[in-house]
Amino acid sequence: MHDTESVAAPDRIQAADLRLARALVPARSFDRACDLVLDYLRQEIPMGVWSVTRITGDRQLMLSVTDDGSYGMEAGHAVPLVDTMCRYMVSGEAPRIAPDVSLVPQYQTAADRSGAQIKTYVGTPIVQPDGSLFGSVCGFDPERRPESLQSYGPLLDVLSSLLSSVLEADLRATDVARDLETARRDSETDALTGLLNRRGWDRYVVREEERFRRFGDDATVIVMDLDNLKTVNDVRGHDAGDDYIRSAARVLESTVRSGDVLARLGGDEFGIIAVGATAEQAEGWVERAERELERAGVSGSFGHAPYSIVAGFPGAWKAADEAMYVRKRMRRAAR
Repeated sequence: MHDTESVAAPDRIQAADLRLARALVPARSFDRACDLVLDYLRQEIPMGVWSVTRITGDRQLMLSVTDDGSYGMEAGHAVPLVDTMCRYMVSGEAPRIAPDVSLVPQYQTAADRSGAQIKTYVGTPIVQPDGSLFGSVCGFDPERRPESLQSYGPLLDVLSSLLSSVLEADLRATDVARDLETARRDSETDALTGLLNRRGWDRYVVREEERFRRFGDDATVIVMDLDNLKTVNDVRGHDAGDDYIRSAARVLESTVRSGDVLARLGGDEFGIIAVGATAEQAEGWVERAERELERAGVSGSFGHAPYSIVAGFPGAWKAADEAMYVRKRMRRAAR
């Protein structure tokens, strides 16, 4: 029996090494690296859920998930950071590996708050090139695990370092691609306003959709529809109408931040992608833009909606457009 075990042990080690080697095959994109790491962890350390998350602001977003059915969790799921176990792990207030969550008060409190059956927690941070926190690799299980689970700490360090390296390379490649996109957008401008035109906007959205899904960045889509353009055209002429549109474009261009995307999409319609902005931050921007438009003698109705992995830019655009029309009807009713 002893001889059999001594022969089998190297085989198990060799198999584990082979799985790790497959997991460490160079991945060109961060999302692919996440999938490889989670596939490896699912085999090597089976848990109810393994996930790669993005921690931004006050929320935690699941970028990639493997769930054996214990929790029904999917990519795109987001929760308030204050309710998560990872909050305590990344701050150093609680250990990275907790085979028995009930022995760690912070984790037990988070588990109770979530309402989920979580008896075991494993987590490790993912850092960005500048050393700041990007997110985490974390696992949950509805059963308590033996104390030997602690031995996987070095493995988690290796996998976290791997993801940080791929993240750095992918972010660098993304920055280069965005610079190229900026240069190309110069040839896709609206003749009247000098802003990005519909063709440039559509191409940007298609290309950026995959990038936003990969990294889970915040973004908010904002729609602005000019009020009274038809009246200006009818009463003062189309030259005055063109001036009205140009005035609106100058105001919007002066209020958006560097890195945001601003386009004239039609006769009286403008679109903005506020990169990195939450819905609350976008609301503050809209209020400032409304004041500046009023000072310029221009009136416009705004609507905005946050980007999400689930709905993508098309879903955010539809929600923002609907919100804009609700706002326009309210403004008309108030006159």
